[in-house]
Amino acid sequence: MESRTQNPFSGPVTVFQDRRLPEEAVPVGYAALIGAHVLQVPLPRTLSAIGPRHRLYQADGWAIYTPRHAPPPEIDGHLTFALKYEGLDLAVLKSLFRAIGPAPIEAMVRSTPTGSYARRAWFLYEWLLDEQLDLPAAETGTYAKVVDTERQYGSGGTNSTRHRVKNNLPGTPAFCPMVFRTKKLRAYQGRDFAAKARAIIADVSGDLLARTAAFLLLKDSKSSFAIEGEHPPQERIQRWGRAIGEAGKRPFDLAELLRLQRIVIGDARFVQLGLRNEGGFVGEHDREGNPLPDHVSARHEDLPALIEGLVAFDLTAARDLDAVVAAAIVAFGFVYIHPFEDGNGRLHRYLIHHILAERGYNPPGLVFPVSAAILDRINDYRRTLESYSTQILPLIQWEGTAKGNVRVLNETADFYRYFDATLHAEFLYECVERTVDHDLPSETKFLKSYDGFRRQLGEIVDMPDRVSDLLFRFLHQNEGRLSKRAQDNEFKELTQTEIESIERLYADGFEEP
Repeated sequence: MESRTQNPFSGPVTVFQDRRLPEEAVPVGYAALIGAHVLQVPLPRTLSAIGPRHRLYQADGWAIYTPRHAPPPEIDGHLTFALKYEGLDLAVLKSLFRAIGPAPIEAMVRSTPTGSYARRAWFLYEWLLDEQLDLPAAETGTYAKVVDTERQYGSGGTNSTRHRVKNNLPGTPAFCPMVFRTKKLRAYQGRDFAAKARAIIADVSGDLLARTAAFLLLKDSKSSFAIEGEHPPQERIQRWGRAIGEAGKRPFDLAELLRLQRIVIGDARFVQLGLRNEGGFVGEHDREGNPLPDHVSARHEDLPALIEGLVAFDLTAARDLDAVVAAAIVAFGFVYIHPFEDGNGRLHRYLIHHILAERGYNPPGLVFPVSAAILDRINDYRRTLESYSTQILPLIQWEGTAKGNVRVLNETADFYRYFDATLHAEFLYECVERTVDHDLPSETKFLKSYDGFRRQLGEIVDMPDRVSDLLFRFLHQNEGRLSKRAQDNEFKELTQTEIESIERLYADGFEEP
């Protein structure tokens, strides 16, 4: 196959695959490669084009470059541009390599054997397709990082002597989402929320810390069910809370996922436990029972390999990444795969706890109530999930089944292996920020005030703990006032003077200044 790409953009365009450009410009890099070879892949979040003026800017999902940045109109020119300016999009690269075959990459390496971009493209071809090119091992050239870590997150890396590159990809060919180092993520990392959380509880007594931990654990468990629209009995909530409290203590593998699924489902009489043996989707049905998917899950034939890749990521590359970034990759990767018939959402959020706890990100014995933060930002959470689901949905060919399910007709595994998890990492960091800046200090402050209230209440009136707890709940539910119904029933023995003193005591401890 000849190496020259017939660039379909002989002149400037204003629309590329339904994505409008901010001005007339010529698509380059990944956009040109996708267009020239009709690649059926999710579009990168940011595409590139050459504008008519000497002005660099970004707008509407486009990076507009100047005429001097224009690459030669050939595969190696656009591929070099993409690697240099756009970072790695493994889904696009794998689809491209399958479309063009080995000849253009072999020609690229032979023409510039010491070129870092040629050697990176060579390595990526062999790594993604597991096929060796007809090229001798490189003998010269400085070792180049496969991932530009100024642009995207990478692992520690190992040298590939054949290509003279350092393979610092954050994963394996079976599972390797990428995350860009955005300004937002850099700023969040600079705040060191793990250290801040430890500082918040540094002066908290052991008893108070234990009660704080118990409350946050219960809050997270309740919220995780509420996100799914479920309101199970208290015993089931507490059982799942205990499982969350053990996150990070056991290795994460398929056997552990199956154990957790049994816990989260409870009554499994009407649910198939274990990996799906048919298709799956998230969405509704029309009146005739036909599926209306918002998200189509991975094919059941691909599940063992995808879960194996997810587990391998957790055991290897995840250890080199920022803990929150790694948690976002694992958790959202799992929920997009959707390997089970039921329980995927709660297990997806459990995996966030697993990674953070395993890495020692949250203080020992204390669970960040991430699910509560997600529940408070449920629309943002759904938008984050849909940011990728809506991209791959048009690329998945499916048909409805007699059972109202979907049957996927094309190869889709790479959509779940190589997604861009940048927005997901940013969202999860926002939830961690909410937990550390609000939930943790708020709960410790509340319990300190509650202890003070109970202690000083004894100086006003003597009552058993269960009665004082009931009194507090009435005050808390009625904005610090004891309702007339409570005064006439449960607390009819209290004098008006005592009631006024108790309400002042509550106001001193709990009302905002």
